[in-house]
Amino acid sequence: MDDVLNRLAGWLLRAVVLVAGLVVFLSLLTAVLLLAALWGLRALWARITGRPVTPWVMGVDPRSAWRAAASRGAWRRQGQAPAEPEQPPTPPQTGAAGPLMRPLPGTEDVTDVQPRAPKSD
Repeated sequence: MDDVLNRLAGWLLRAVVLVAGLVVFLSLLTAVLLLAALWGLRALWARITGRPVTPWVMGVDPRSAWRAAASRGAWRRQGQAPAEPEQPPTPPQTGAAGPLMRPLPGTEDVTDVQPRAPKSD
């Protein structure tokens, strides 16, 4: 009798874990399908209205964290003059590079490269 109860408890535990895993899988699948449908409707609406289909992006500049850490003074030497006040960010450029692409600071000082227009495919 003890063996039968142990087997029954084992199968019951397996069934509960299987059902829990199935619930998690189906909930994640539902969330992904809802996001995909929402993105598809958004893209369809952009096509219908004649606007460009823009991706969902986080408008975060990764250089801002570096600037903030470098301006705290932890990496400056004691005798070094304080850093210049930070320049306001340049407005986002539009075009082939995308709406959030800005030139890196100091690129206007590069002299050993001949600029070319981007290739159009």
